Amino acid sequence: MADAMPTGYVRPPWWARLFEALLKPWIEIVRDPEVPPVTLDRPVCYVLEHYGISNMLILDRACREAGLPSPLAPLPGDPLGRGRAYVALSRRRKGGMGRPANRTHSDALARLLMAHRLNPALDVQLVPVSILVGRAPDRQSGWFSVLFSENWALVGRFRRLLAILLNGRDTLVRFSPAFPVREIVGEDLPHERAVRKTARVLRGHFRRVREAVIGPDLSTRRLLVDRVVDAEPVRRAIADTARRENISPAEAWKKAYKYAWEIAADYSHPVVRSLSFGLTAFWNRIYDGVQVHHLDSLKAVAPGREVIYVPSHRSHMDYLLLSYLLYRNGIVPPHIVAGINLNMPVIGPILRRGGAFFIRRSIKGNALYAAVLGEYVAQLVAEGFSIEYFIEGGRSRTGRLLQPKGGMIAMTLRAFLRSPRRPVVFQPVYIGYEKLIEGDSYLDELTGRPKQKESIGALVVAAMGVLRRRYGQVAVSFGEPIHLEEVLAKHAEGWNGGAIDPEEKPAWFGAVVDELAERINVNINRAADVNPINLLAVVLLAMPKHSMDEADLLAQLALSKKLLSALPYSDRVTVTPMSPEQVVAYGEAMGVIRRIRHPLGDVLAMEGDTAVLQSYFRNNVLHLFAAPAWIALCFQNNRRISRAGVLRLGRTIYPFIRGELFLPWSEAEFVERLDATIDLFIAEGLLSLASEDEGGILTRGPGQTDEVFRLRAIAHSLQQAFERYFIAVATLVRRGPRSISASELENFCQLAAQRLSLLYAPAAPEFFDKSLFRGFIARLRELKLVWLCPDGKLDFDDALRAWDKDAKIVLGRELRQTITHITSEPSAPAGRSSGEQSAYKG
Repeated sequence: MADAMPTGYVRPPWWARLFEALLKPWIEIVRDPEVPPVTLDRPVCYVLEHYGISNMLILDRACREAGLPSPLAPLPGDPLGRGRAYVALSRRRKGGMGRPANRTHSDALARLLMAHRLNPALDVQLVPVSILVGRAPDRQSGWFSVLFSENWALVGRFRRLLAILLNGRDTLVRFSPAFPVREIVGEDLPHERAVRKTARVLRGHFRRVREAVIGPDLSTRRLLVDRVVDAEPVRRAIADTARRENISPAEAWKKAYKYAWEIAADYSHPVVRSLSFGLTAFWNRIYDGVQVHHLDSLKAVAPGREVIYVPSHRSHMDYLLLSYLLYRNGIVPPHIVAGINLNMPVIGPILRRGGAFFIRRSIKGNALYAAVLGEYVAQLVAEGFSIEYFIEGGRSRTGRLLQPKGGMIAMTLRAFLRSPRRPVVFQPVYIGYEKLIEGDSYLDELTGRPKQKESIGALVVAAMGVLRRRYGQVAVSFGEPIHLEEVLAKHAEGWNGGAIDPEEKPAWFGAVVDELAERINVNINRAADVNPINLLAVVLLAMPKHSMDEADLLAQLALSKKLLSALPYSDRVTVTPMSPEQVVAYGEAMGVIRRIRHPLGDVLAMEGDTAVLQSYFRNNVLHLFAAPAWIALCFQNNRRISRAGVLRLGRTIYPFIRGELFLPWSEAEFVERLDATIDLFIAEGLLSLASEDEGGILTRGPGQTDEVFRLRAIAHSLQQAFERYFIAVATLVRRGPRSISASELENFCQLAAQRLSLLYAPAAPEFFDKSLFRGFIARLRELKLVWLCPDGKLDFDDALRAWDKDAKIVLGRELRQTITHITSEPSAPAGRSSGEQSAYKG
């Protein structure tokens, strides 16, 4: 604690100093924010939610440490009439049997407002201050100290004293922005009405802050399960199940109750606090630090809103890490949607008490389970619990964001529309790693081995290995929030903000779910953190042997950082401050690259399995290089091309890479970005402007110049995606209209991509990912380049053939001929397909 008195600080009376000296060893204060948003251009009057000597002394100490005026000194003219500069909205008084009761009338606030009416020169600002001792949800069972942590009850003096003695070292003092009393008086309301309105607004503010920090008032799991099963939608589903399965209503009810009990979380603060202590030691053991970006934007938007956290999903560490960071930063951890596969002995109960609720991977065909799960989510939303789920459905094995699944978003939307009491905001979160705990298992899966089932034994073995390694740093970056009401205002024609029966499904429902899903992934990508491992992977994996001369590597790293900084992807993207030399040294220390000594200059390489796994970290940030990669790709096999031609081709390709990489721009905005990137390439000497015709003829250098080398390295990140597109289009064009179905095309494209990988340098595993071909075919249908015939075959016209011709501008002749030859072959028989797949996997 700072002992020096700030300028203008008035020393408190002797009794206050005595009590503060007694409490000092038991209290450690965390101010939020560190620098309170208070200006000293006018007198300050603090507002507390509840009166108490301990609250007053904690406030005085926090103000002194922050350099603010003391609440124990009178305001100018002493309008409160008691030599103080604070008011409390409620004050403890005796109720029946000596229990504390709440008196919400504030005479001091009324006197302050009246003083402003009588004295036009008086201009005091009110500063709401929330004081939370222990700042944790209470439960009916748990450790002794947890019984006295912060909760929703107004407690007596003895309990408050115990709370300070047990939890005072975890005291949060949150200063909110000030607002002038003169504005309240200026509304020209009658005096009593103005007092009531001000008190009501302040009480609502304190309630929102308390909910954001400690969460809503908790009920027991059993009561919540009873409410779920007793809800009207579930009762209807029980009756339908009994009739459909020819069982008694009692048996159907037992089945619903079993489902609810299987799903429901059992949040326990003792477990959360235990995990907090344990995870602190765990993170310090395996990580070199956890960086948090843009948390302040979450704190600004969370109060008074139902927050749905929607992070990227790359590791089992994701749920633990996000909940831990929220808890350590004074925000209540969310209830987390987890797969039923994690409901293992020992681990499952711990996760359930940490806020996890478990759902089955598939609920198709089980209407009763769907009704119970939907009602459980609706109860959480209605009660104001924050929720966390992963819209990708599972962990990404390639490092890319997976195509979103809208099931949980749809449940959240139905819950809100059924009872639209509290605004809902979706909070995208980007989580980036430098090394994955699951790296070995991902590598096995990418090379064809089946996914191992989660078990206690496997977890223990994995944990022993994890604790012996270091995994670098982790970045958690909070993206731009998405307000549900804004999306509804765009799509929900005719909706007036009122409740909608959960059995109804408005025509605009699907469009709202789809836009939310896409915007969530877009905003996750817009909050990306570029670490040294990402940069090394982007650069070295562009080389045929994943190795580079040290000087070339340093130059390419510098160029990559220049591309990110000169034309920022978004204001939330963060890039490592390390220099290229520091990035290389860090990569060596992490064991990601190996230095090969040579008399003519050292070579740095990614080797073997390390190179395969590093494609994961390249894919984390692939979207950030989409525009420069496309321009560079246009010059891969062309020395001269018009500026207008580059922009036209970019406009053609954009809908496909936008859907695959979740890019944030409209078509016109992407063309503008390409134009600005061309200017940057010219400034960097990578391209030159040879003529002003057609907006300028762009040229690159000849042969093996350094500039051509750099362009090829930049182009590589998008080249395989374009090759994939060409495989699909070439197959359609060679086979002709109405000759192949979407599923047949998808399967054949996967085989063709595998074969191409065998004939040329091995490609990244996602090169022949069937889901990427499926997404491309879906995009062709959306753009009306292909369409379904009644027999299920795909039809097309000259527009697709024109796209096929454009591809010849970008891809080299040899590669085009190989793809054309492969795609012209008849579909391989089942045995041959299997053999080709196993040839690759072997």
